[in-house]
Amino acid sequence: MVGYRIAMIGSMMLAALLTTGSFAQERPDPDAMIAAQKAAMERFSMMDGVWRGPAWGIGPTGEKFEITQTERVGDFLDGAIKVIEGRGYEADGTIGFNALGIISSDPTAGTYTMRSYAMGNAGDFPIKPTDDGFQWEIPAGPMTIRYTATIDGDTWREVGDRITPEGEEIRFFEMTLTRVGDTDWPAGGAIEPE
Repeated sequence: MVGYRIAMIGSMMLAALLTTGSFAQERPDPDAMIAAQKAAMERFSMMDGVWRGPAWGIGPTGEKFEITQTERVGDFLDGAIKVIEGRGYEADGTIGFNALGIISSDPTAGTYTMRSYAMGNAGDFPIKPTDDGFQWEIPAGPMTIRYTATIDGDTWREVGDRITPEGEEIRFFEMTLTRVGDTDWPAGGAIEPE
């Protein structure tokens, strides 16, 4: 019986400590967090819409290819994140490239991350907004892959460069897209409660 009482007193003391310690701290206000994320994501609003244009690249074998590249970009979670789908169409209309990107922000740290899915690969990469677009990098062994985009009105130009350990930049991708319209994707078409 004494052991039971000691265990109960110990449990109550532990509970009291936990409720007055870190567990008792208030959680951050979700509305304030979402508002801060939405405000931070405004840096990428110039991407919104549907885009199409020519692109070329150098494949793994060193052979140059040309495609028609499309991008559709929109807000999700009430503007707290940005969702991007890229499709590269071959001359016969088949899809030769398909990618999905999700850009999110950490307003307290002032940083942005892109979760990218492409060609069987996935990863989280830092992305930095610039005055006229954005830049993001992928570590690739001793090299770095850097994508740099500039968006001027209805023109989106993006280049991809391999950066060697010596700092040499080797261009392997380029696209020049024209904005062809608005989209309600991905938020459009949500399932209603009834």
